[in-house]
Amino acid sequence: MAEERLVVLMTLMIRLGVVAALASILVRSNRFKRTLLREQRTLNQRLLLALSFSSIFGAGVAVRVVQNSYRAVDLGLEASLLAGLLGGYVTGLLSGALISLPAMFHHEYLTLPLLVGAGAVGGLLRDGAPDTEEIWRFSPFFDLSLYRLFAPGHDHIRAAFQLVSLFAILFLEFLRLTLGQMWPKLLFSIRPTWPDPHPLNYVAVYASTVFAVTLPLKIWNNTRNEIKLEEQQRLLLQARMDALSRQINPHFLFNTLNSVSSLIRTDPQQARAVVYKLSNILRRLLRKHDTFNPLSEELDFINDYISIEMVRFGDKLRFEKEVDPRTMDRLVPSMLLQPLIENSVKHGLSNKVDGGVVRFRSSLKEGRLHLLVEDDGVGIPEAKLANLRGQGIGVSNVNERLKVLFGSDYRMWIDSKPGQGTRIEIEIPELQSSMAPAT
Repeated sequence: MAEERLVVLMTLMIRLGVVAALASILVRSNRFKRTLLREQRTLNQRLLLALSFSSIFGAGVAVRVVQNSYRAVDLGLEASLLAGLLGGYVTGLLSGALISLPAMFHHEYLTLPLLVGAGAVGGLLRDGAPDTEEIWRFSPFFDLSLYRLFAPGHDHIRAAFQLVSLFAILFLEFLRLTLGQMWPKLLFSIRPTWPDPHPLNYVAVYASTVFAVTLPLKIWNNTRNEIKLEEQQRLLLQARMDALSRQINPHFLFNTLNSVSSLIRTDPQQARAVVYKLSNILRRLLRKHDTFNPLSEELDFINDYISIEMVRFGDKLRFEKEVDPRTMDRLVPSMLLQPLIENSVKHGLSNKVDGGVVRFRSSLKEGRLHLLVEDDGVGIPEAKLANLRGQGIGVSNVNERLKVLFGSDYRMWIDSKPGQGTRIEIEIPELQSSMAPAT
């Protein structure tokens, strides 16, 4: 008898390991993970969820039927209840029916109504939940729920749902034990079979069933939380990138509008051209764009920007480009160059009496894209140069975006000498556009 007790207890413990393993196997499916994130599902999605449950947990019932010694792998009751909890009536009823098929072929005819009923109970609990998220918060520790049920200031509905869910699981196990004891050949159950079993032996059976339902919920909820966290981080990163890429110095807009105001009187044709180029810039800033763009598109934007600045500065400002044709289709972070060009114009040349030149170069070397922006302006003092990456909109903007996009797989050099100019060079991985011809 002592040996039989040990076998039952070991079987109950193994069941928990098996249910955790099966839940982990099931969550490896990307389709199943996507289904977990949905609270409202189409009929096809509910059917697919039912097939997922029945294929994994139905196989466990089949193994137990074929190898009667592997009793711990039969988790049909728990799986049917979980299917109803997560997918509703259709998923619960269909899962219960499919999971019970191996047992039905083994002439265990009470399995079908019990598992179908468990699926229906799961659907009822799902409909009665104050919030579908409350299903994922299910806990087998009822003492806290009891406290919240009667303590003032707590959500009594949520506490009541937790207790009802616990009692539903216990009732289903009670029904299985009772029917299995009355008709042992018609329904499988793990129960003490020796004379006068101690009540704690039955407590162990009920506890294993409760935890067999709880463990998959916790495993799958952890996966849901990880996916949600990744999605939130992705959205936060996208918002951060959009904000950085849309930054533009308001002084540039004010100065451009002032230039247009003057040109309307002296050169209306040029005023229209400036307005057209400014509209291109603003349209680019406002429209939804990709994180990366071909270098050719970035240069078109820079050309519009420089053309407007040349209206203000006249012959004092010159722009020179030395672009490797192979780099035109390579991808760069959108709005990467404009802050650097603006810095060269605003800080490098605007204070220089005779103006100067802004140069841009691009090249490819050993699978890396090199970009260079330099000017022959007033330069940057050494004390300020040391903190340049963390200050202002221009260089810090570019450095922050490169760090977000490439991590440590980029390099950015800043070299400046007072009275001689500033040189900024960027090296990033070569990213080829899908539209670019193969080289």
